[in-house]
Amino acid sequence: MIWYILIIGILLPQSLAHPGFFTSIGQMTDLIHTEKDLVTSLKDYIKAEEDKLEQIKKWAEKLDRLTSTATKDPEGFVGHPVNAFKLMKRLNTEWSELENLVLKDMSDGFISNLTIQRQYFPNDEDQVGAAKALLRLQDTYNLDTDTISKGNLPGVKHKSFLTAEDCFELGKVAYTEADYYHTELWMEQALRQLDEGEISTIDKVSVLDYLSYAVYQQGDLDKALVLTKKLLELDPEHQRANGNLKYFEYIMAKEKDVNKSASDDQSDQKTTPKKKGVAVDYLPERQKYEMLCRGEGIKMTPRRQKKLFCRYHDGNRNPKFILAPAKQEDEWDKPRIIRFHDIISDAEIEIVKDLAKPRLRRATISNPITGDLETVHYRISKSAWLSGYENPVVSRINMRIQDLTGLDVSTAEELQVANYGVGGQYEPHFDFARKDEPDAFKELGTGNRIATWLFYMSDVSAGGATVFPEVGASVWPKKGTAVFWYNLFASGEGDYSTRHAACPVLVGNKWGKYFIYSVKRM
Repeated sequence: MIWYILIIGILLPQSLAHPGFFTSIGQMTDLIHTEKDLVTSLKDYIKAEEDKLEQIKKWAEKLDRLTSTATKDPEGFVGHPVNAFKLMKRLNTEWSELENLVLKDMSDGFISNLTIQRQYFPNDEDQVGAAKALLRLQDTYNLDTDTISKGNLPGVKHKSFLTAEDCFELGKVAYTEADYYHTELWMEQALRQLDEGEISTIDKVSVLDYLSYAVYQQGDLDKALVLTKKLLELDPEHQRANGNLKYFEYIMAKEKDVNKSASDDQSDQKTTPKKKGVAVDYLPERQKYEMLCRGEGIKMTPRRQKKLFCRYHDGNRNPKFILAPAKQEDEWDKPRIIRFHDIISDAEIEIVKDLAKPRLRRATISNPITGDLETVHYRISKSAWLSGYENPVVSRINMRIQDLTGLDVSTAEELQVANYGVGGQYEPHFDFARKDEPDAFKELGTGNRIATWLFYMSDVSAGGATVFPEVGASVWPKKGTAVFWYNLFASGEGDYSTRHAACPVLVGNKWGKYFIYSVKRM
């Protein structure tokens, strides 16, 4: 789980969107406690039902012994006046009491608790969001479906497995998005697990139905035909499969006739299957970005590496740091990215997290055309904004950054605390406004963003790096450290090499804190 703080020189309004549990691991931990409470309530209900059945069982055993004796000599039994009285009493009163006990509903407490807690449950958006996160992690970190299904992820503490039904659901989410590439991968995984004998609520017919169509949509007609025939072996009356079979055979026969009549020099014009794979998307540097996330970035030459140093920094003879200077490390040369070590304490981190957690809202971006704030699929996190006047710890952190950078915090945005969700990320972006966005920060009364300071408030088991695709730099989260870079040149022009991204969190919880400085408008 990664927490970090981003200090940005412009204040942005908070999102009022749906809570979106899947966008914040920090808030998802509340669901663990909710589920634990429900399990306790369920066990109480089970105990009440068991006590009730135990009472009924004792009644049955007592009456079984009594009736066994009575039926051997009915006249002699009821001839005893006490037995006669008790028989009347049992049938008139005690059996009614037993009836009431049997009809007594012991589930009221559990159902009441479940009803109350349900209002805090995740919804369909959360389930789909978490499913898409797994698909994103699969692509970014080159993971196969079997690895994910068996829970063999790096740095995991609590290993978990996906059932065939889970794999089927992932495939259906991809199918709904017309993502037939991932539909095929996950339906095949579900089918493999069923073939291996896994007991499941889903059947092979349902899996093959989705799988054959997904394969067809990717242009592999031969495989689609084979899968459809396999489905019909299991369910010969399957209406859709029978229709698909006729259609596939018709298309193949038509292609065969065309190819047969075509001359040899025109044979290269015949229909060929579409190439399978992830669809081309909107992000031109996708491949480079994902390579950096995997730690496969550009390696500096030894000559460049020799120019990177570690040093003690006193904030240009700032009295606060003369006797206890900050530890500074060069992470990259162009753009210059500096990491400060041991710059925020564990105690300060916990206070900031406690202040931020109740305020976390789905992170937004400013639409470059309309200027409106909106949630987007390429930024999966929640943010909260903290002012220096709210808490002395926040004020102290702000002043610490001012003392170390020499930049005036009065032109900085409020402290932005971010917590990433399942596969949480923020794809490549700029922190500064480009020339085609002259009014990006107009409402805030400040100018363009000079610099970015980023605290890492948690370690991350796997993934979650901050990467700079333009230059090939990768900066990995380390709790208690912060990185700093300038977004603008001294001339005020934007430094396009600072385009950066927060890689998807593969395993863990990422917290961060941002502080971004802006040029003050005169």
